Amino acid sequence: MIRIENLHKSFGDLEVLKGMNLHIPKGQATGIVGPNGSGKTTLIKTILGLVKPDSGVIHVNDVKLNGNWLYRQDIGYMPQVARYPENMIVRELLEFIKGLRNQEAVFEEELISQFNLGPELDKSLRVLSGGNRQKVGATLAMMFNPQLLFFDEPTAGLDPQASFKFKKRVEKEKQDGKTVLITSHIMSELEQLVDHVVFILDGKIRYYGSMENLLEENKEERLEAAIARMMENSPDPGIEARETEVTFQ
Repeated sequence: MIRIENLHKSFGDLEVLKGMNLHIPKGQATGIVGPNGSGKTTLIKTILGLVKPDSGVIHVNDVKLNGNWLYRQDIGYMPQVARYPENMIVRELLEFIKGLRNQEAVFEEELISQFNLGPELDKSLRVLSGGNRQKVGATLAMMFNPQLLFFDEPTAGLDPQASFKFKKRVEKEKQDGKTVLITSHIMSELEQLVDHVVFILDGKIRYYGSMENLLEENKEERLEAAIARMMENSPDPGIEARETEVTFQ
């Protein structure tokens, strides 16, 4: 589904991605974790075509990214902070995105009902709460039934009920065979939603494998403790780190 080879990206003198290699197969739920500034967001934006790498190769669904945007039609993306035209009402935004994508919004009504967005449809985006903006973002990401889903800190701002509904929806997407990638600083959330973990530090992948193996290798019972231990034991940034080799069936 996603194959990345020797990916490099710098912003001026700051090297953000340092020869990253990654293979995420179809139908896998993966959590991408790491401290602020580790390269998580740059990696995601590079896969989405929002950031151009300096070198390296990216394949999505066996399509090499070379400026062709059509591969994005099978991607749903929910950013941590969505920027929408403030003067639009929610209903107009949904119609606008449907026009841009020119795809059937298979799950639009279902998601509106699930996230209780009906009362918000005729409100201006300017007056929406942060939580309702997140619900709109989740709806836009999933309503076209894409096979690849990116969620960046998806439950930030959601109340407990909305957070629970979102997680239930992600579970359904996983059961339907979707490939799901989630970045979050809430480790307990990732424990619920993902099966595999990518740990990024200083622009390199320090671990990629199953949640179970990660906990076992670090002799911990919780993901938060395992990640903290890996950060404590991480080699000096100037030293080449070992990338865990994982074979998937």
